[in-house]
Amino acid sequence: MTKAAIVTGSSKGIGRAIAIKLASQGLNMVVNYRSNYMEAENLINEIEGYGVEALAVKADVRLFNEAEQLINEAMKAFGRIDILVNNAGITQDSLVIRMTEEKFDNVIETNLKGTFNCIKHVVPVMLKQKCGKIINISSVVGISGNSGQLNYAASKAGVIGITKSLAKELGSRGICVNAVAPGFIQTDMTSNLSAKLKDELLNRISLCKLGTPEDIAKAVAFLSSEDSNYITGQVLCVDGGMAM
Repeated sequence: MTKAAIVTGSSKGIGRAIAIKLASQGLNMVVNYRSNYMEAENLINEIEGYGVEALAVKADVRLFNEAEQLINEAMKAFGRIDILVNNAGITQDSLVIRMTEEKFDNVIETNLKGTFNCIKHVVPVMLKQKCGKIINISSVVGISGNSGQLNYAASKAGVIGITKSLAKELGSRGICVNAVAPGFIQTDMTSNLSAKLKDELLNRISLCKLGTPEDIAKAVAFLSSEDSNYITGQVLCVDGGMAM
């Protein structure tokens, strides 16, 4: 039986790389997007090139009912959900003195509440199956903190807390829950950084280079595979040695 995976926020960046990697390993894919239908459709076409089935579902995971709709659409299409990757996330950086309540709430609602919403609706499915894997995308910022990212760091630290707590809740039911914590990755989020700031970042990274979305996708693929069946409650930093 072909397994099925959901990757939230998968129309571009890290999420897109994860969806392609999982599809290349033979999983049917549910691509989740919030607004850009064309990017999602382009990804579906690429995924289907691997000989698997793919479905694009528009859902804003910040909203409890839309997260439920995402899970329901996946079940209608494939009858099972083996992998959930909670990738959807945003940044709205600002020093705390200038950070608005709206900026704080937006990041928490997407990165933290969105993760909870999807977990809440997928867990009953996985409990019934007596198996499943949940991989949450956190960040090294959630471990070490970062000036100007109080909201983002709080959300990603919260994701780590969710991961460890859920792993304890679900381990006896055959469900593994882990997190991947990316460092600085070459995406739209980092493309606007100044050359000076990029140089400063590189000085903090042992491998002296930014990571790629594919680096994250490979880590997620491992945690999604049978090779990780005895791993749960862990945070895998994919950061070039930045947070050690």
